[in-house]
This record gives sequence, structure tokens and C-alpha cells, in this order.
Amino acid sequence: MPGPAADGGQVPLRGAKEEVRARVGGPGDGGGPRRGVVWRNVVLMSLLHSAALYSLALVPAAQPLTLLWAYFCFLLTALGVTAGAHRLWSHRSYKAKLPLRIFLAAANSMAFQNDIFEWARDHRVHHKYSETDADPHNARRGFFFSHIGWLFVRKHRDVIEKGRKLDVTDLLADPVVRFQRKYYKITVVLMCFVIPTLVPWCVWGESLWNSYFLASILRYTISLNITWLVNSAAHMYGNRPYDKHISPRQNPLVTLGAIGEGFHNYHHTFPFDYSASEFGLNFNPTTWFIDLMCWLGLATDRKRATKPMIEARKARTGDGST
Repeated sequence: MPGPAADGGQVPLRGAKEEVRARVGGPGDGGGPRRGVVWRNVVLMSLLHSAALYSLALVPAAQPLTLLWAYFCFLLTALGVTAGAHRLWSHRSYKAKLPLRIFLAAANSMAFQNDIFEWARDHRVHHKYSETDADPHNARRGFFFSHIGWLFVRKHRDVIEKGRKLDVTDLLADPVVRFQRKYYKITVVLMCFVIPTLVPWCVWGESLWNSYFLASILRYTISLNITWLVNSAAHMYGNRPYDKHISPRQNPLVTLGAIGEGFHNYHHTFPFDYSASEFGLNFNPTTWFIDLMCWLGLATDRKRATKPMIEARKARTGDGST
């Protein structure tokens, strides 16, 4: 799952055909041992994590409502990634009507992990070329690289070249995706920082200082690292009941933190499944949310792997675990 951009900026919005042909990155991008360090990201991530550590000292003095609000913002942030950029726009595992797409795009801006187009494009590259140089966060390069280190260097040339060859016209055909991409910086400032900070301050009188560091900085930092654990821990630690020949694993701790995204061996085996898990609603708040949206008439056409399909795959390529 992607994080804040590592290639020094996003591509200007173009028409669908132009965007597909466009080169992402610049002359400094490429593979090999001398790939450039993105010092901006190194500095910003160091400052962010230092501020998050400081934020922990503010927790005892904060009002309980502020902590509940920060957790609520975390859940919105997570849904913008899991139900939005991941299961809807990357994998098209269900369909969402316009009001739901607008909500998920806003929540995705709160997540601040690249705009929907870039997130989904890089995630499709990750699935198609997993654990190769074309994988943006190749887990074969170690835990640190797959967790955060991939953001500290420019993209490998294979990531750029393979990404250019993917069909992403479906993403640019969605006006919600285009709008969020065009106004991404504005929506990030509002959704990731301004609104989470102002609500506790204005509504129940929390200090502006506590509001900013707890509901914005600490919440954002935790959400980033939980998303990154899907790239790192869920590709290294756990069992492989569906396909023992691929790296992704079933990781219960990641599942709990990432609201249902830790059934990763299943997900890479059946990426079209809207639940990203064999077990449906069990430990899968993202699936609960999508099912609720279907009940409300805001989502339709949930795709699912059938039980015979799952059992046949487990018998053929699984590691024998459950």
C-alpha cells in the first residue's frame, strides 16, 4: 500500500490517454545502487515521527472526547484507504454510487497517502509485479525498505516503466478521482489537518495545541505505520494457507490494526474479492462498512471468491495451515 509520494511530486492532471502515456518521475529516477535519496521525505518523516512521540506526552492531559475524536478520525482515515483507494479503486471489487465515492475520496484525503489515482496505480503495479524491482515496496529488500525506506529513495525505473503500461483509464474516467487529484493539496490540508484540529477546539474546548498534535499528528503517524505494516509485516510474518509460493502472509495483528487488511495471503490469491478475506465479517470492519453501504443502497456488485474455488486453491498451492 502506498504512502506519501517518493518521487518528488505528482503528475499534473491530464486527459486519460495522455496520463497513461506520461512518464512519472524524472531523469533522476531509475534502478541500480545509486538511486537518489529523497531527502525531503527523510527530513519530513523524521520530523513527523518526532512530533508523534512528543504527542504521546499530551495524552494524559487531553479530554476523553479528544481521544475519541482522534480514534474516529483514524477510522475515517483507514476507510479512505481500505474501502476506498484499495478495494474500490485499485481492485474494483465492488461498485459505489456517487455519494459514497465522494465520502471515500474525502476520507482518502484525510489519509494523505497520495491521491487515489497514484495510490491505485502503484498498488496495481505492486500486485502484478509483487516482490520484484517493479514492486514499489519490494519486501525482498527487507523490512525497513518495504515499511518506510521505499519512500526515502526515488522509484526504481521498473516501477515507472511498468506503471506506464498499466491500463488506468477507468480511474481517470471517474470525475471524483479527477477532482481529488486536481485539488489534492487543498483537500489534504482541510481533511488531514484543519478539520481534525478545529473540531475539538471549537466544539468542546480542547486546547488548540492538544487538538493539533493528537487528532492530526499522532493520528496521521499511526495510520501511516499501520498501512505500511501491510507492506512489510504482512509480507514476512504469518502463514500461507492459500498460496505458499508467494510472499504475502495471513497476519492477525495487521488485520486488527488495518481494519481487515491483514488476510494478505488470501488477498493476493483472490485480489478481486471485496472482503479481502475468506472469513467474511470476522475481524473485518472494512467489510462491515461495505456491507452496510450495500444495505443502504450506496454500493452494489460485491465480488466474492466461491467456497469451491477457495478450497481447490488451498489444496493445490496452500501450505496446509488454516
